[in-house]
Amino acid sequence: MDTIRILIADDEKEIRDLLKKYLERERYEVDTAIHGEEALRLFAHKAYQLVILDVMMPKIDGMEACRSLRKTSNVPIMMLTAKDDEVDKIVGLTVGADDYITKPFSINEVVARVKALLRRSLVLNPDSRASEEERFHLHGVTLDMRSCTASVDGREIALTAKELQLLKFFMQHPGQVFTKTQLFRQVWNSDYLEDDNTVMVHIRKLRKKIEADPSDPQYIQTVWGIGYKFAGERE
Repeated sequence: MDTIRILIADDEKEIRDLLKKYLERERYEVDTAIHGEEALRLFAHKAYQLVILDVMMPKIDGMEACRSLRKTSNVPIMMLTAKDDEVDKIVGLTVGADDYITKPFSINEVVARVKALLRRSLVLNPDSRASEEERFHLHGVTLDMRSCTASVDGREIALTAKELQLLKFFMQHPGQVFTKTQLFRQVWNSDYLEDDNTVMVHIRKLRKKIEADPSDPQYIQTVWGIGYKFAGERE
């Protein structure tokens, strides 16, 4: 198996050292940066399979670093925030983060979430899903798992790794209704749903990208009081 490289950016040395120590125990290769500017510089010169960014950092903070990475990469991104602030979490997800952890955190939970992100990432090893159906087309939406690309009526759209996974799951089950908890279990590969915002923010972002009118979605539809579904087969 190829080396899995993780980049950690945090201005607190204790946090950097702790994460590096435990992730290296899992046989990952880990680089660290003291701020977002250094993280972006490292990312430009080496391939990483996952990035962990602290929200509050000097020079370039985690939000801005995440936004910059998303312009060129679908690498899974985990955000660390010292604030138990719902706004921070929503903003982090909106700029392209796949997950977030609030400080102080359980190191075992961080390691578990890192493993889940790597396991579910389309970027990490797309060829490992060779036995799965890799191309989906429904109602003008096309999703190609091998190339990690999506398009609507021939117009290519840029999706993050987590958005691709969410769209894939919906398109695998057209017409089937899922609760937010069910979606979280399937797409985030975890039973622990801290709040509804994680799923809701990703659905909101996905709708903005694939729907002609996100306020009146035709693809990802809300089933009030239950959850969401992808438009079923035409009758």
